[in-house]
Amino acid sequence: MLISHKIALDPNNAQATYFAKAAGTARFAYNWALEQWQKQYEAWKADKRLPKPSQYSLRRQLNAIKREQFPWMLEVTKCAPQMAIIQLGQAFANFFAGRARYPQFRKKGRDDRFTLTNDQFEVDGCRIRIPNLGWVRMREPLRFTGKIVSATVSRVADRWFASITVDAPGLHLPKAENQGAVGVDLGLTALATLSTGEKVPGPKPHKARLGRLRRLSRSLSRKAKGSANRRKAKVKLARLHARIANSRMDALHKLSAGLTRRFSIIGVEDLNVRGMMGNRRLARSIAAGGFFEFRRQLEYKAAMRGSVVVVADRFYASSKTCSACGYELETLPLSAREWTCPACGAIHDRDLNAAKNLERLALATASSAGNHACGEEGSGLAFRAKRTASVKQEASFVDG
Repeated sequence: MLISHKIALDPNNAQATYFAKAAGTARFAYNWALEQWQKQYEAWKADKRLPKPSQYSLRRQLNAIKREQFPWMLEVTKCAPQMAIIQLGQAFANFFAGRARYPQFRKKGRDDRFTLTNDQFEVDGCRIRIPNLGWVRMREPLRFTGKIVSATVSRVADRWFASITVDAPGLHLPKAENQGAVGVDLGLTALATLSTGEKVPGPKPHKARLGRLRRLSRSLSRKAKGSANRRKAKVKLARLHARIANSRMDALHKLSAGLTRRFSIIGVEDLNVRGMMGNRRLARSIAAGGFFEFRRQLEYKAAMRGSVVVVADRFYASSKTCSACGYELETLPLSAREWTCPACGAIHDRDLNAAKNLERLALATASSAGNHACGEEGSGLAFRAKRTASVKQEASFVDG
């Protein structure tokens, strides 16, 4: 299993300057390769006798000209430009496979990072050795043991971090406490509603700091471009954005870790976040929820504990289906937080009812696939529930 540990660095001024140079070199190499790729691809379409661009050919081209045209690249590690072009090749591979959008040019201040291969750095306790630089202090030691694959040094606001990727095949956390199955309904009033009746409130860090965010944004816009005061204001604003992101990530990590620690079968929804963002009144709150990040964390943490995550189809009517009798409403407006089933008379809290339906769907799907609460040792699995009448009926009437 490949797992990364992101560790804060404590560089001195000379080391921070080196990091900025290496990140700038990587960004320049990426943008140069993207421009060359576009030109060479257009030339290949006009004349198929010409070679198609690739990250291998672009790396060779850059190596052939960098000593004469870009001698400042030699001041930093050779991995910075080479790995940037390799990442561009992977970005195009993801684009042609339909997994990502067309690669975009990297921007200074937003994409400040560079990557090192495992033969170009060394980790020793609370320090890391960078080529052409020496040892840099880390705020904590590496948590995982195994083969170190790579390290990416990146800047967030005015702080530098090292994300060290480790291949740890034997990394397995203790199995879940086996409290059964649980359905998780993500929302805006509460971060998550569990089928057990628990409601997990979200910190809503963006809303809490929105006033200060606006003040700092206005302050930055009033500063003269290129001035020292503008740089200071930009750092203040970046620090606030980083603090908001850290608060959100902390809440998501605690929620996902708690669920995978307690339950062996977890049912969640496949939310159409992009479509939900079309509602301009709720877009800010939806974006601040981090729904996709929660699902990503839940799946990899469940795999480490041998649990099962069942992802319901996004068209599964979890909120409109009565968890008591299975009756499905034709429509249910978003403003209706409670509703009464016309078939059995049960009164439902909208979010709790959806969570109960997700729990039953997860149980039905995991049982039909032959994977029960514990599963095999270390076999963390994720299933996608299909939207079929049989599955919906089974999910409605399986006893929890």
